[in-house]
Amino acid sequence: MSEKTSAIHYINYLELEKILNAQHPVSGNTKEAAHEETLFIIIHQTYELWFKQILHEMQSIVDLLKSKKIDESSIGIVVNRMERINKIMDTLINQIEILETMTSLDFLNFRNHLSPASGFQSHQFRKIEIMSGLKIKQRHEFGGCPYHAQFEGEKKEEVMELENNESLFNLIEKWLERIPFLKIEDFDFIKKYEESVNKMIQKEVSIIKDSNLINKTERDIRLKMINENKKYFERVLNEQDHNQAINDGETSLSYKATMSALLINLYRDEPILHLPYKLLQNLIEFDHKIATWRFRHMQMVEKMLGQKIGTGGSSGQGYLKETVDKHKIFTDLANISTLLISRSELPALPDKIKKSLGFNYSK
Repeated sequence: MSEKTSAIHYINYLELEKILNAQHPVSGNTKEAAHEETLFIIIHQTYELWFKQILHEMQSIVDLLKSKKIDESSIGIVVNRMERINKIMDTLINQIEILETMTSLDFLNFRNHLSPASGFQSHQFRKIEIMSGLKIKQRHEFGGCPYHAQFEGEKKEEVMELENNESLFNLIEKWLERIPFLKIEDFDFIKKYEESVNKMIQKEVSIIKDSNLINKTERDIRLKMINENKKYFERVLNEQDHNQAINDGETSLSYKATMSALLINLYRDEPILHLPYKLLQNLIEFDHKIATWRFRHMQMVEKMLGQKIGTGGSSGQGYLKETVDKHKIFTDLANISTLLISRSELPALPDKIKKSLGFNYSK
């Protein structure tokens, strides 16, 4: 008796008929259409496909981080998926080079047909921003209208629901706050770190005061700079000052999460902290790649359109410039680098703690 086997065809599996017939230039039909419009459509359709994959990866990361107790192996999965997202972002950035093969005059052949359509109306990209942690109060708006005014019905409901959900930023903050290494038995990391910083600063002051290679003016300038650095360290390490900075909108990451991120960065060489360190670096990299994508987009718009108003009614490249820095999410993690000290100045870990960081930790 022969068994019937069903075979799926490449064309059907990928639904190529739908994809390859989804390009409909508005400037005309077939040869009457502006030649460059097909490129414009395909580039943006490709962006949306990659946005879908980023959302797929990001949702899985959020789901893993929602657990009250996160298994160490889950951090490895999160790191892998964040690295994938960052590789996708590289592709999105590089696609701009393809779009830039279209000249300004080429674009003007069909641009008048696009209004009021705009990249600002990308529902998927707005979801990526919100899920990452960019909520409405942090956004740079144009025309006095909130971003969600661009959507209606289910799409608007979806972004508004995401506004109320925990973001990747929130979940990373909670994960950092749960890390148990800030105070273990007699080892108080923050206290030991502060002592090391003070010793390091005192050493720098002594070197400058004892140096015969600089004159009084230079010496005074350098001592003043060191004193300012000391004030900065003192302010960051003071929990009350940190909370005030959060209230003033100068920082977002909680004090405990910031101290945990600092510990991870300083003791990254300990085996159990390898993956947490990679995760933090991947989040910073993601932030930088999104900013790079916005910046390259802004440069392209500047080159193509100068100061023209965007098709969606925004200020064009002016709006894009504002979003490059204002819409960063993981700046506090990047700023940890300001607090790093050399390995030679690090507080020595007690043997028992060093052993627990080497393999496994249990209370």
